[in-house]
Amino acid sequence: MLSISIEYPTDWKDYELIDSGQGEKLERFGPNTIARSDPRALWQKRAPDQWSIARPLPPNPFRISYKKLTFILRATEFKHVGIFPEQAINWDWISQHRPLNVLNLFAYTGAATLAAASTGAHVTHVDSVRSTITWARENAAASNLRSTPIRWIEEDAYKFVLREGRRGSTYDAIIMDPPRFGRGSKGEVWKVEEDLPKLIDACKTILSQKPTFFLINAYTADFSSLVLHHMLGGIMDWGKLEHGELALKETVGGRLLPNGIFARWSQS
Repeated sequence: MLSISIEYPTDWKDYELIDSGQGEKLERFGPNTIARSDPRALWQKRAPDQWSIARPLPPNPFRISYKKLTFILRATEFKHVGIFPEQAINWDWISQHRPLNVLNLFAYTGAATLAAASTGAHVTHVDSVRSTITWARENAAASNLRSTPIRWIEEDAYKFVLREGRRGSTYDAIIMDPPRFGRGSKGEVWKVEEDLPKLIDACKTILSQKPTFFLINAYTADFSSLVLHHMLGGIMDWGKLEHGELALKETVGGRLLPNGIFARWSQS
């Protein structure tokens, strides 16, 4: 019988989910306590009196750290800050492995890239948005990983994988965090239900003969983690395959706020 796990980080010091409900979440980033919208928080707030401490995000970039990694945060028009705190679960999982050559697709501001680079891996960081690559480079510098072997690539993920396959390039580990919908660096349209299966299949051609791990993370609400499990299992028919949900745990009420799904394969 397949078992779906629900995992949430417990080692944050610079972040906490204080409370959630009524379409919002109350969070602390370092010394800054803010309220942001979250359509998944459909329940009632447990501590409405605490929400009065919420403030707008600082107008200038500020920093928080997770273990040895440091991230520069900024307010964006989509109310993102440049980091997804629940992903600390995956950063820790990545850090437990020691691949030589890692490919990170849809790599955003580089947290997973830095988690892999901190183990000594060579990392190829691929994202179609130049500004997020610049942001990721800033995070690398803030984490004292500027001199580590990270290759920064601005390109459509699928096109990059196909080209690497033609070149005969291989990777010991692959990380991907595909969006529900997006556009590539040259206007390519990405639709997860059409393009993710093709991308995963293409990735099989660039895995080394002895791969270490394959991690897929997603935020789309209309996918179960079973979908990722079955797609990943279609190309990795040995080793250990697991799947589930990522969440954040409130410090006030102890409820879990869902934040995405994952499937992870490792050689053992």
